[in-house]
Amino acid sequence: MFVWRCRINNLNNNYAFENLAVVIDYLLICFDFETIKLQKMFRIYLLLFFLVSQLQAQTTMIIPPNLQKGDTIAIVATARKNIVDNLKPAIDLAKSWGLNVVIGNTIGLDNHQLAGTDEQRAADFQEMIDNPTIKAVWCVRGGYGTARMVELVDFSKFKNNPKWIIGFSDVTVIHSHLNTLGVATVHGIMPVNVEKASKEVEETLRKALFGESLKYTVACQNENRLGVAEGELVGGNLSILYSMMGSQSQIDCKGKILFIEDLDEYLYHIDRMMMSLKRCGCFEDLKGLVVGSFIKMHDNEIPWGKNAHEIILDITKKYHFPIVFDFPAGHIHENNTLIFGKKVNLEVNDKETILKY
Repeated sequence: MFVWRCRINNLNNNYAFENLAVVIDYLLICFDFETIKLQKMFRIYLLLFFLVSQLQAQTTMIIPPNLQKGDTIAIVATARKNIVDNLKPAIDLAKSWGLNVVIGNTIGLDNHQLAGTDEQRAADFQEMIDNPTIKAVWCVRGGYGTARMVELVDFSKFKNNPKWIIGFSDVTVIHSHLNTLGVATVHGIMPVNVEKASKEVEETLRKALFGESLKYTVACQNENRLGVAEGELVGGNLSILYSMMGSQSQIDCKGKILFIEDLDEYLYHIDRMMMSLKRCGCFEDLKGLVVGSFIKMHDNEIPWGKNAHEIILDITKKYHFPIVFDFPAGHIHENNTLIFGKKVNLEVNDKETILKY
């Protein structure tokens, strides 16, 4: 009996075809092929058919179940430490939605800038994604450190029992990594942001988690590039997306709509990162670009000569996909919720921009 194994590099998955081999051997007996050549051709045909079906299945994103009243969510730290008593607004908000809250072991850990060691952060995250009673994991804050622990996490159980992972900024590492694994995530405010978030922004997070429709209408900007697009929304913080290039967590932009935002960067850094996305082919088959907040930008004594929006327009000028600027999401108080991995419709016209799920 044949046992076929193959590795599909782009999916980072191993497929064992023991069951397929059993079926093929059974069919060979039933059809009683007369020659070895016909038997080989039949095996190859069925193998190719199976591979195509697997690849098609991989392109369908896994959408975690919607939250319901009575569900329990967890708050954990994947990056910077959170040692102050500042979670009451977030806990109260979750409880107002009918949710219970569990606080992870990483909350309160102090390892210089980080919330404990890489192993401690990975273990806490692992425990929460594997715990069947936890229906969503809310990352407490960004900073830096998620890239140090993500490869220590085993997502095999999570793929079979997915749940919403929520956050932004450094949590872009998890957004991008899970997108390569085919699981949707929520880009939105984190527990440390709740106190300053508006009720409207909080409501967008509730709608996303409870499965209600999301639609955003944004005033027209003169810099916008008009057009209509439809595709899966991906992205996050530009610096983090750039830092993951060449890793197994690298974002795949093909046929998708990309969201980017950033803060506290030098303008020439923005140019460097956008050029890198261009050179790696991210813009070649991109359907649309949603540019969130780019705040607290810095320049050198000798000016770069362009602001962040002008840099983005310059580097994408050879392409024809629609671009919307100043979309209300990112490192701002009006950080509206986006669902990465879900299809959106994007319309950028001369009066307004509409993004809806």
